[in-house]
Amino acid sequence: MNSSALTMMLLANIVVTVFTAYFFLKVLRTPTKDEGDYPPGA
Repeated sequence: MNSSALTMMLLANIVVTVFTAYFFLKVLRTPTKDEGDYPPGA
């Protein structure tokens, strides 16, 4: 594998990992809803 292909592969993997970690942490940091709000929409 030449160096440009290796660089592109690493760059793509890093971008996907950063987006995944960002959304995972975003979901973890959302405040929990009160028990009275269950079920939603009812």
